[in-house]
Amino acid sequence: MKENTKLQNALHKLFGTTPGVGVQPKEAIAYSITGFGQNFICTIVGSYLTVFLTDAMLFGSSDVRIGKITGSMAVAFLMLFTRIYDGFNDPIMGSIVDRTRTKYGKCRPFLKWMAVPIGVATIACFCPFLPAKATSTFVIVCVIYVLWTMIYTVADVPYWGLSTCMTNDTIVRGNILTVARLVCTVGAGIVTVGVPIITSAVTAKYKYTDVAQVMADRPGISAQAAQDFIGTVMLGQQEANANTLKWTYFICCVVFVLMAIPMFFYGFKNTTERFTSEEDPPSFAHNIRLLFKNDQLLLIVVSGILGGARMVYTYTGGLYFAKYVLNNEGMYALITMLVVPGGLVASILVPWMTKKFTKKWAYIGVHILGAVTMFAMYFIGYDAPWKLVVCAIGLALLGIPQGVNNIVTYAMIGDTVDYLEWKTGERGEGICFAMQTLINKIGMAIGAFVGVFSYNWARINPDAADGVYITAGGKTTLWNLLILSGAISMVGTILPMLFYKITEKRQAEMVAEIAERKAEKAN
Repeated sequence: MKENTKLQNALHKLFGTTPGVGVQPKEAIAYSITGFGQNFICTIVGSYLTVFLTDAMLFGSSDVRIGKITGSMAVAFLMLFTRIYDGFNDPIMGSIVDRTRTKYGKCRPFLKWMAVPIGVATIACFCPFLPAKATSTFVIVCVIYVLWTMIYTVADVPYWGLSTCMTNDTIVRGNILTVARLVCTVGAGIVTVGVPIITSAVTAKYKYTDVAQVMADRPGISAQAAQDFIGTVMLGQQEANANTLKWTYFICCVVFVLMAIPMFFYGFKNTTERFTSEEDPPSFAHNIRLLFKNDQLLLIVVSGILGGARMVYTYTGGLYFAKYVLNNEGMYALITMLVVPGGLVASILVPWMTKKFTKKWAYIGVHILGAVTMFAMYFIGYDAPWKLVVCAIGLALLGIPQGVNNIVTYAMIGDTVDYLEWKTGERGEGICFAMQTLINKIGMAIGAFVGVFSYNWARINPDAADGVYITAGGKTTLWNLLILSGAISMVGTILPMLFYKITEKRQAEMVAEIAERKAEKAN
């Protein structure tokens, strides 16, 4: 009993909650667990559907065209336009959330209703039964992917809006979001690290990309014989490699979905909504007008959109770099793992950083660090062992803006909900947090597009008969596009936030004024 009390006290201290009053640690933990499962689903699609299409379904092959463009560019435009389309569905979903009235609240019910549909749609994205390179397959995947994004929106928008319904205390809410985002990062990291290790292992027998590798695996073979091996034996291996790859992605997807679905139900059952508007539901047109009155939220949105490419190396582009430049897609796990320590440290320090510097300046400061780091990596390059070491250090530093961004933007949007209520008398959690999911989706769209565009520009061919999938010039092109786009995006992230004006002190004053107005109205 004593140990249990100590644990409860530690949890209350972690979240800043008060025993028996308002939101409790059990709810915060349940909220985080839902995010953990949600990121299994989000990451398997966001990070690997493009690779599934280019390398498993072979739309990245040099002989594939969809209409008048190459297969790889068709995939790039699919990722870009579908995600942007879906991002602009978020305000619609936010309005639906604000109009929802059930005995469970307006956000929680969607966790229950959408768990199974999002799981089914996710598995369908990686259907292994469709023929590779076929235009009909591409059309079918387009339809499935568009449906997936719409279903995911119905689950995602209310999940993030739920945090403002649980508590209106910016410190507690910030702590809850800090833990939730940290747990979400771990969930995403498991998928990001685990999947390429698995795919690299199961397809290793097909990967002879240079003479030295063949000679090392076949002692006594001559250089010419090794070259002949690459040019003839490997000719029949590309289809088998792609087939193995698509089934591996499918199986990984099924496993992660089956783990994720129960976590949605757990979050639904163990959270409570306390702060929701009891007035008549607003119309969609009214919500849009409300959105444009929240000028501070719009600054966050513009910042997020301009920063859409800042983490492109952790999306598809990083996997392509590991696979075709480092000749080992399992190295993508190392690339993403190098970011983790900085992200974890930054996540833990977010409460201290925001208290010391405010959310605004903590956000700006870490992105200045990110911009400087990426420009340094761009000019240093990657074509020597010592340069790779320097870049590894750079990746560790880049975890800092990633970790801070993942938490502070949600906390700042929560503050803009209070700002909107102070300014207009209406909270609009759904429409406000729809902007966060819009930012996330446009970021994923830009990240995937830049990654596949770089793949196309570098002239990568996943089923090259001679095993030479990329030239030396193509490797340099891939590096330049990935790193330089990220560096420029880091700078873009900073500019709008220079005009952001909600401080922690001002947020507390606004909450107090709102409470006074409600008290006066009640009397």
